[in-house]
Amino acid sequence: MRRFYVSPENFNNLRIALSVEESKHLREVLRVRGGEEVHVFDGEGKEFLCSVEEIGSKKQSAILQILNETKPASPESDLNLTLAVALLKGEKFDLVVQKAVELGVTKLVPILTKRADTKTVRIERWQKIAIEAAKQSGRAKLMQIVELERFEDFVASSDGVKMLFAERGGGENFNTAEQSKKITAVIGSEGGWEDSEIEAARKNDFQIITFGGRILRAETAAVSIAAILQHRFGDIT
Repeated sequence: MRRFYVSPENFNNLRIALSVEESKHLREVLRVRGGEEVHVFDGEGKEFLCSVEEIGSKKQSAILQILNETKPASPESDLNLTLAVALLKGEKFDLVVQKAVELGVTKLVPILTKRADTKTVRIERWQKIAIEAAKQSGRAKLMQIVELERFEDFVASSDGVKMLFAERGGGENFNTAEQSKKITAVIGSEGGWEDSEIEAARKNDFQIITFGGRILRAETAAVSIAAILQHRFGDIT
């Protein structure tokens, strides 16, 4: 399915102007021609079947005509899942962003911990990755990616059912009602948690959870935990 993202402000009644970047992808990569049909989503949960009205030339927007509203290929999970992940080295955080979108995470928060890599704050890049992942996975609602937060500030301001996943010091069971639909899950850095960070989370009513039997890389843990929570409380069966 050929899908494109258009922000809501670029909708003009039944006509849509693609961004220059999306127009180039439509024209030069997918080689779509005038009159052909494509799908467009607005990042807020709506998707539309459209006809290409104008292809546009280099540095110009392609113009689409809305034919009708359709259901997204991938419906949103009813679990409001916030995934807070410590900054990771290199492109590892890129992988977390991509897979979090595919797994239906609602919001991703990069957090600064005592052992986190501080050289990889790339919010704009991560937002682009999230858009591409939404296009590929069939989601019509964009995963929110917020600015970097200090760990201490984040745990003090979080709400809902709160969980911190650690390599030590926690239980193996989720202490929450099965009907819980707002969950915040925190995953640590490659170097693990400082004792003071685990204690700060505990004081702010976070459950400390330790999975037995496996030692996971930080990026693997983030993806695995998102999948487990969606299976337990969301829409993955």
